[in-house]
Amino acid sequence: MGKRVLVVDDEKHIPVLLRSALEREGYEVTVASDGLEALQKVAEERPDLIVLDVAMPNMDGFEVLRRLKASITTCAIRVVMLTARDEDADVARGWQQGADAYIVKPFVPADLVAVVKNVLGDAAAGAASPAAWPKQPGAKG
Repeated sequence: MGKRVLVVDDEKHIPVLLRSALEREGYEVTVASDGLEALQKVAEERPDLIVLDVAMPNMDGFEVLRRLKASITTCAIRVVMLTARDEDADVARGWQQGADAYIVKPFVPADLVAVVKNVLGDAAAGAASPAAWPKQPGAKG
């Protein structure tokens, strides 16, 4: 049984793209389209990692991240933020709230898979292009 990844994004094509790329690598993938649905799926399925968008209806990704990290039962779940929000304040907020990586859209699916593997500590993670590595506050590019 592969590690479980929850992809949370309200854009229709992103979850389809990521499900395909991650399942090819042996991950079990489930999808949620907003923050409330994400928290429900986390409670039901206990994923190993969440790929989390920020701008979503019902509850944004920052609030989902805050709630995950505030709970003893979910604080250890790894989180990769995947968002178009690239302002330094947003990036800093993601890191401060406990994100394990912060990737800015647009992105290359193979690079995101490499970051997921790296965050999960999976062997043979492969090398992602420099653009895929998690953005740091104040970093250009």
